[in-house]
Amino acid sequence: MARFALVTGAGSGVGRASAVALAEAGWAVALVGRRRDALEETAGQCGGARTLILPTDVADPDAVDAAFAALKREFGRLDLLFNNAGTNVPGTPFENLTWQQWRSVVAVNLDGMFLCASAAFRMMKDQSPQGGRIINNGSISAHAPRPGSAPYTATKHAVTGLTKSMNLDGRRFDIAVGQIDIGNAATPMTERMAAGVPQADWSIKTEPRMDVAHVGRAVAQMADWPLETNVLTMTIMATKMPFVGRG
Repeated sequence: MARFALVTGAGSGVGRASAVALAEAGWAVALVGRRRDALEETAGQCGGARTLILPTDVADPDAVDAAFAALKREFGRLDLLFNNAGTNVPGTPFENLTWQQWRSVVAVNLDGMFLCASAAFRMMKDQSPQGGRIINNGSISAHAPRPGSAPYTATKHAVTGLTKSMNLDGRRFDIAVGQIDIGNAATPMTERMAAGVPQADWSIKTEPRMDVAHVGRAVAQMADWPLETNVLTMTIMATKMPFVGRG
């Protein structure tokens, strides 16, 4: 039986790797992101699987509603949302953060996460057979911050609360909700780590990264469980990154 997924932030990085992994596992995949050309590039890597390109600003409620309406017309149902879209600003000491920097991160990482989750939740509740799975992209930053990362860290901690609340509210409708927390996947967002990033004491050190394809495989694995089983949280990280322990 066909299975239908939607991946946000599908134009690059974790979103692209996850869309490709889902396509390889037999899913039809709707690709959401701001840039059509990047989404088309992702679609070209999906090996002939059925894809749907939906250029969308996830922080715009009307745009999200339009994307999910198009999804319903084309796919008819939604079995999986990988709620992945995210953004950040350059590392900034807390006292120097601007309101514009704060809002730019919150708008995508939290407001956009809510908007897409809400639309998916309603669709999964109303469809027949009822139910589906939502995987929210948290982060290692949902557990421990980096220096100068207040907006990103705050939103990722909030995603954890959102995931748990959605999990409870979804049980009545066979909607399984989980979270994947990713540490140092090799994407454009983490390229700066090769030159060195601030540590807890503000010293600068390089950090190891891992192949982003491993994250895509993890998302596809979480997606593959029957709805009676849920992976509430998964942490996948570069083995030698400075996360576990002090420092």
